[in-house]
Amino acid sequence: MKYELLGKSGLRVSEVCLGAMTFGEERSWGTPKAESRRIFDAFIAAGGNFIDTANYYAKGTSERYLGEFIKAARDQFVLSTKYSASTDPTDLNAGGNQRKNMVRAVEASLKRLNTDYIDLYWLHAWDGITPTEEVMRAFDDLVRAGKVLYIGISDTPAWVVSEANMLAEMRGWTRFVGLQIPYSLIERTVERDLLPMAQAGNLAVTCWGALGAGVLTGKYSGMAGEASHNRGELGNDRFTKRNIQIADEVVSIAKELDRSPSQIALAWVRQQPYQRLIPILGARTLPQLEDNLGYLKCALNAEHLERLDQVSNIEKGFPYSLLESGRLRKNNILANRLDELDKI
Repeated sequence: MKYELLGKSGLRVSEVCLGAMTFGEERSWGTPKAESRRIFDAFIAAGGNFIDTANYYAKGTSERYLGEFIKAARDQFVLSTKYSASTDPTDLNAGGNQRKNMVRAVEASLKRLNTDYIDLYWLHAWDGITPTEEVMRAFDDLVRAGKVLYIGISDTPAWVVSEANMLAEMRGWTRFVGLQIPYSLIERTVERDLLPMAQAGNLAVTCWGALGAGVLTGKYSGMAGEASHNRGELGNDRFTKRNIQIADEVVSIAKELDRSPSQIALAWVRQQPYQRLIPILGARTLPQLEDNLGYLKCALNAEHLERLDQVSNIEKGFPYSLLESGRLRKNNILANRLDELDKI
């Protein structure tokens, strides 16, 4: 296990984050407490110190489990949790990004986690309603009060994140150090704006869904011809012909390298040309976690990366389709670009 700084901060985190969304049995796919503890212990034994949860996961059970698990050595862990999702459908202000929900949510999370501070507090998803200045000032107040040390933002448009951090810097408030987004071989649309924005703004990126909700584990291998007919029957909207074809290529490379498909999919994320990509590993069983952690010893060569890129590549769309087409330079509309200076 290696370690790195979390974005534009001095906080040291492991190169893998343990996702605790599965901790708790409130949903059919949840994990019992004893198995959750084994998963937690194995992650720590492997050198991990970065853990991710949310107030919404398993109706708070995930946070309660973690509060027990970290109690003996609280300060050794970088604990992150989130707010935004509604915890009471009868209360209009029990969800959203506003200050009232943020303050109530952080107090409730602190109690469930049995701690007096949260290392990294995430805005879970942008509500499109709360003013940016209200969110950033409320975050800054929590940091100044010592209840939160760092802040991050998840599932939010790139322009909102950029605006929020610029506003924070202008007013001397706490800025986001992390961005949490889905990223995998089957979900690459974040390459259009979110990943470039994060790299330019020195934001650490924690990636959820790196295994494509199970599609990239190989369990649907060879079913590309059935995907268009069975889509939705498996409760997975990622079950498409394109995604199964990507998964088939992952399985093919896994066989060549004597690795599991999950390790290949995670290794691809790890080797992308973006700084500070940290996969979030969520597991229902200890063997799943152990297999996933094996990706740390898996390296893809240039041929493997090219094959995976070809089968999963996306169109960037406008304005990239125009700027990269050569039409503007051909007509001297964008003359003297940096990549052309050596020709002058």
